Amino acid sequence: MNPLKIGFLAALAIAYALVHPASAEDATTTKILVTPLLKTGTDIVDQPIVYPPGTPGITAVIITIPPGVKTGWHLHEVPLYAYILDGEVTVDYGDKGIKIYKTGDVFMEAMNWVHNGANETTEPVRIMTVSMGSDEKANTVPMPAPK
Repeated sequence: MNPLKIGFLAALAIAYALVHPASAEDATTTKILVTPLLKTGTDIVDQPIVYPPGTPGITAVIITIPPGVKTGWHLHEVPLYAYILDGEVTVDYGDKGIKIYKTGDVFMEAMNWVHNGANETTEPVRIMTVSMGSDEKANTVPMPAPK
């Protein structure tokens, strides 16, 4: 038999074996892995999470902050879940302190609390956020720096 044909058949057999379990028993013992990331009733500055009035709306985005860039002072009028995909971000919460979040960190961002994020590293930071808002409240509102 042609060596090329033998190699193709071997690759096909391996691919089939990977996709199809060897027995029905193997198929029933495979487990789905669930890894909890966050369960909380408060945001990062220990305020209770409160859903805004109005028609609900969910917004999911990935934010990329280049090295040396700040978000600017702002607040969120709605609950906001954050997951650091890559990099590191430093967030100044004024008199609530400064927190540094790194790859893999998850948290409920401060709601109705002025804060400013900064990428103080040499690599971009990527953050997935999910805002649980409504038609009556803004996900993010620019604000002046606290005094």
